[in-house]
Amino acid sequence: MLWGILKQLRFQLRTVEPALTPGNWLRSVCSRSSSSGLPFQEGEGKASSYSEARWKDTAETVIIGGGCVGVSLAYHLAKAGMKDVVLLEASELTAGSTWHAAGLTTYFHPGINLKKIHYYSIKLYEKLEEETGQEVGFHQPGSIRIATTPTRVDEFKYQMTRTHWQATEQYIIEPEKVQEMFPLLNMEKVLAGLYNPGDGHIDPYSLTMALAAGARKYGALLKFPARVTNLKPRSDGTWEVETQQGSVRANRIVNATGFWAREVGKMIGLEHPIIPVHHQYIVTATIPEVKALKKELPVIRDLEGSYYLRQERDGILFGPYENQEKMKVQDSWVTNGVPPGFGKELFESDLDRIMEYVENAMDMVPVLRKADIINIVSGPITYTPDILPMVGPHQGVRNYWVAIGFGYGIIHAGGIGKYLSDWILEGEPPFDLIEVDPNRYGKWTTTQYTEAKARESYGFNNIVGYPKEERFAGRPTKRISGLYNILNSKCSMGFHAGWEQPHWFYKSGHEPGYKPSFRRTNWFQPVGLEYQQVMQKVGVIDLSPFGKFKVRGKDSLKLLDRLIANVIPKVGFTNISHMLTPRGRVYAELTVSQQSPGEFLLVTGSGSELHDLRWIEEEIVKGGYNVEVENITDELGVLGVAGPSARRVLQKLTSADLSNDAFKFLQSKPLTISNIPVTAIKISYTGELGWELYHRQEDSATLYGAIMEAGQEEGIDNFGTYAMNALRMEKAFRAWGSEMNCDTNPLEAGLDHFIKLNKPADFIGKQALRLMKEKGLKRRLVYLTLETDHVDPEGNESIWHDGKVVGNTTSGSYSYSIQKSLAFAYVPVELSEVGQRLEVELLGKNYPATIIQEPLVLTEPTRTRLQKKAGKS
Repeated sequence: MLWGILKQLRFQLRTVEPALTPGNWLRSVCSRSSSSGLPFQEGEGKASSYSEARWKDTAETVIIGGGCVGVSLAYHLAKAGMKDVVLLEASELTAGSTWHAAGLTTYFHPGINLKKIHYYSIKLYEKLEEETGQEVGFHQPGSIRIATTPTRVDEFKYQMTRTHWQATEQYIIEPEKVQEMFPLLNMEKVLAGLYNPGDGHIDPYSLTMALAAGARKYGALLKFPARVTNLKPRSDGTWEVETQQGSVRANRIVNATGFWAREVGKMIGLEHPIIPVHHQYIVTATIPEVKALKKELPVIRDLEGSYYLRQERDGILFGPYENQEKMKVQDSWVTNGVPPGFGKELFESDLDRIMEYVENAMDMVPVLRKADIINIVSGPITYTPDILPMVGPHQGVRNYWVAIGFGYGIIHAGGIGKYLSDWILEGEPPFDLIEVDPNRYGKWTTTQYTEAKARESYGFNNIVGYPKEERFAGRPTKRISGLYNILNSKCSMGFHAGWEQPHWFYKSGHEPGYKPSFRRTNWFQPVGLEYQQVMQKVGVIDLSPFGKFKVRGKDSLKLLDRLIANVIPKVGFTNISHMLTPRGRVYAELTVSQQSPGEFLLVTGSGSELHDLRWIEEEIVKGGYNVEVENITDELGVLGVAGPSARRVLQKLTSADLSNDAFKFLQSKPLTISNIPVTAIKISYTGELGWELYHRQEDSATLYGAIMEAGQEEGIDNFGTYAMNALRMEKAFRAWGSEMNCDTNPLEAGLDHFIKLNKPADFIGKQALRLMKEKGLKRRLVYLTLETDHVDPEGNESIWHDGKVVGNTTSGSYSYSIQKSLAFAYVPVELSEVGQRLEVELLGKNYPATIIQEPLVLTEPTRTRLQKKAGKS
């Protein structure tokens, strides 16, 4: 029956206007159904949606946008004690993507800290009705992800090991349990389920109204309709927010405007990379088999079928995610803007796009075949290129924050409201969420790229989430190094903040290409050969994606002494330095080189470029420093040359003395290599003898060619980032984003050598670290070897001891020198001694692990020093 109705509807809907207003649509269906998660809400008419008559001329924070995310931020800021919070909404609360959302809520997320966002949201929604007196229509029947292939079962095991050390409840359940919980399923293909108790769905309208009631209760002003017509930055960092009702001067503004975010960004010269996509879901009338059930069905996510499905009163609601060829992007809104007045409207349904997914759902839940349809909803939701939202302060614009690009705004709203509120009030994020940092995008993020990636991300909603995942739509961007065309056909490229960078190089006799797996795959042996290349001969790596800044000016030393916890390097030298937060967390790791008196080169990781630059710029403003900072990331290429023969190769190309006595470790010098000017820093993340050569991007190909030609006698060859990771793990080098970030402090991370608590300058985080030292640490970073079989740790796996989870890994790799796996992990101090036996969970199995003395392999500078000392004695 459903199939016949769909074919009939497909014919009829072709004559419908492109945008359906809620009034026309509701008149046709309200007589037949009323349910949660739909544009006709359980709580409608019960929750207060009034706009106050009063007006404020000044505010601490102005939030632009009255969807669930913006209202949640208003609620959290006001509840935390901020006195002047103003929310401005162009039409009415929930207009945009909130009102028509399917309202799914889940504890599950593959990201480590985004799990915390989901967890907080659900816990908030559980108590919000009691706190505010407003109904929220929250249903918590649980949810089950369905595995119908062995690879999906592996994925579930992979995700479980990343959940055991979190607060989230999650279990793998057998097919018999799946059928018991959802008796209407066709079990022929079901191999397992990933079950999250407490998952479910909530009425988006009622949720937003409850948050609004809470925001007003604590003193926030919610004003609508109040369309923002202009944003004027003032010289003191405040904003003049102009509306048709008047102006508000704000200390900060937050763009939470959903699919209007581009328009708001353009007011201040920003091009936010978001794009609206069409998402459709279908709602059935009462199904007798559903009505006969004694309890609500759990939400089902059929991953291979690429749809979600849940009970909607006595019927079923299900929504597909079409592949990138079939899904629809509303690109006219990107080029021409959102149509004036578009708010609570819908698009015309397009059944041709979803027919195969409807068939998938009917195969899995056969009762759908005889169900009547009461509606097909097609509405806009916004996507960023990588599907994750953009949350936080924006680089290059003072006191401008964003909370935009939410493809899953309902489950994110509560946690993101709390996360942003804490960050705004305390001056630093409560935990690390760099994956949603708006500054992960830059000028390289074109409209064409955004559309290509949004298509890919939407279509990949339910794709298998492998480790070391690569997605190829929209690549390459304009951000390619001078070596891209030379190396592209020889290697498997990885994507790093818009850049293409070699992960590993193809070798004769080995299978080339991208072959993802949860176990060792086609890159494993070639990476081992690259490892041997660097350890025994000499290798070259393209490091151009590094973020690079020039810092100069009268107050440059004073600024850096405040920003970094290490001492300032002398002229001609480099050191490893860390920028800390006021709470003493590791915000960033940099190499700092003083090239001439008061002039510095700062280098950071590719994914941290604008993240770090924003922090530096903010401190310059706070302290009133007379300093100029120039982002030269795109102008400079970087080649790394490392291995025992590195000096011999480079010495052929320069008249400068590269001997140990003339060019010391961590020294920085301007050189000419094969008539090309470079800044050479004697440093290598491999831990072997090596230099990083900074040069003009346009000289990269020539410089690379000269080095490769000069190294023929030494057997020179390329190596990529996978081999570099194996090399740095053996040397026990920490990595920012893994061993250290805003979740960790430098003392527990073992960074004491780089933290100078006795230096005179009061660097950011200094007092917090002193308190930590006094109180003592609760956990430490340890270094492990593992006995595994064809699977290696990646990071974020659970650590077990005596049958209990006691910590988590942070990163890992295979050690080609001892032919065992290596990992870093955080464990309680009492379990951190060398020799301690632990277990690491990988793909559902616990492998024995032992804490060892670090490093496994001494660095080349240490080996050289020890050899000299031995020679003298």
